[in-house]
Amino acid sequence: MKPKLKMRLGDLLVQEHIISEAQLMQALSEQKNSGKKLGRTLIDLNCITEEQLLQFLSQQLNIPFLDISRRPIKPEVVNLLPEVQARRYRALVVEDNDDSVLVAMSDPADLQAMDNLEEQLMPKRLTIAVVTESQLLDAFDNLYRRTDEIAQIAGKLEEEYAADDQFDLASLTDADSDNETTVVKLLQSIFEDAVQMRASDIHIEPGEKVLRIRQRIDGQLQENTLPEANIASALVLRLKLMAGLDISEKRLPQDGRFHMEIKGHKIDVRMSTMPIYHGESVVMRLLDQSAGLLTLNETGMPADILARVRKQIKRPHGMLLVTGPTGSGKTTTLYGILSELNTADRKIITVEDPVEYQLPRINQVQVNHKIGLDFSNVLRTTLRQDPDIIMVGEMRDQETVEIGLRGALTGHFVLSTLHTNDAVTSALRLLDMGAASYLVASALRVIIAQRLVRRVCQNCTQEYQLTQQDKVWLNTVSQMDFSKANFKVGQGCQHCNGSGYRGRIGVFEILELDDEMIDAMRTGNPQDFARAAHQSPNFTPLAESALNYLVQGMTTIEEVAKLVEDVSDIPTPLSDEMFAQQGLEE
Repeated sequence: MKPKLKMRLGDLLVQEHIISEAQLMQALSEQKNSGKKLGRTLIDLNCITEEQLLQFLSQQLNIPFLDISRRPIKPEVVNLLPEVQARRYRALVVEDNDDSVLVAMSDPADLQAMDNLEEQLMPKRLTIAVVTESQLLDAFDNLYRRTDEIAQIAGKLEEEYAADDQFDLASLTDADSDNETTVVKLLQSIFEDAVQMRASDIHIEPGEKVLRIRQRIDGQLQENTLPEANIASALVLRLKLMAGLDISEKRLPQDGRFHMEIKGHKIDVRMSTMPIYHGESVVMRLLDQSAGLLTLNETGMPADILARVRKQIKRPHGMLLVTGPTGSGKTTTLYGILSELNTADRKIITVEDPVEYQLPRINQVQVNHKIGLDFSNVLRTTLRQDPDIIMVGEMRDQETVEIGLRGALTGHFVLSTLHTNDAVTSALRLLDMGAASYLVASALRVIIAQRLVRRVCQNCTQEYQLTQQDKVWLNTVSQMDFSKANFKVGQGCQHCNGSGYRGRIGVFEILELDDEMIDAMRTGNPQDFARAAHQSPNFTPLAESALNYLVQGMTTIEEVAKLVEDVSDIPTPLSDEMFAQQGLEE
């Protein structure tokens, strides 16, 4: 049943003293010029808020006013109305009952839209609710994924190749062919879905009978499986063309990159191919250049660590290391430091593989191993270019380490990364790589270790009651007082794709070498160095920093447990076997 207003909207708002007669006249005059609806015009003129208007319409039309931001909505329900029509009519199907559907609209007085919706959703009866337009737009972006679209295009592509009975290389590289057009559409949908879901990586993995397309979102892989396994070679071929790779070479791995614009985002795609049993696997790292670089303030460093980092990077010489596994945010931290140091009176040179973001005023060198332009060779030349600051993408071998350390001793401030678990083992790793202990002791000044943990979705956060297993585990890993902790968990909503998490936050530890640590390093005694580091009053381990986030309700015990297990030998509290071994019962 269609709700109807008994009077015109403007007259009703004046009658109820929500707006004045003068405001109505102003809005009507503006409406003639803009062509917008009266309600939107009143909101734009700040005569009324969107929520006030919709609450009023809800009462007048006797229909519910919904907050759909925290409401779990099933994808199959949303897809009852195609995305194009949903956006056109500002309408979203939120419930599917036996004989009716509940549709949330931002303008429930739009009778023409309701006529079209009724026709589209027949034979279901239409029930209307009112919702803010901002919530609707967010819901469209979060709920209308390209999964079905990808499946349909993949099916069409398979049919086209089945008709040809074989893959035609010429047609695949011909921009005017139907096959090429379908491949491009499929890739476009894959990239649009990835950008919409804030994915950092896309994995294309051919199997014997299926093609897997996986996205890494907030560090976790999510999988979409397509039965059209035989289209994988067409996708890989097209991607190779885009990245300028050798399309005839399928036996060796290849690396390349290309740029594209998706939904207003300028995306730099780093692509890697690898031959596997059923074809070639492709992994693409997506770097959103339009998002801009994070500053040090935006990296999520706690205020005390941030102040200590800023103090350290003012040094005229010495070495600063940022450590952690792949995907822990090391590069983001280094670029944040470089952005802060990038002033007209400093010459900065970076040696990277690859150059991820282009920075003004900074001389960035792309390593190219094929022609002998590796880290050590570039680093030697860099020292002759009169730099004040040098950034080396990674300390990979003894030669690079020693050149970097000597550069730090000869008046340069050197920044670099290492793939190690924590700050203490990073200093020892330099010794393991063959660097002289006196060089490390003289040059190394500060180490930042970091991890990323998923942040609880703020849209669906709720209180979390610890289980007995959780309590036992927390008492095992820490002596902190958790009695006043604010434990949180996400129940899952449209904003977080039902995961309970949205975004990630950095967990940091900083180790500033003092005299005792330097003496232990100079004598090459790893036990004494580790003991001095852990006894330092300014040192807070990664695990403790993560527990502080847990206490504040920023992340969950599940995420902290993964981090603690990674940097120590303590198992997670989620293991029933571990719980049973301790002879405990809930």
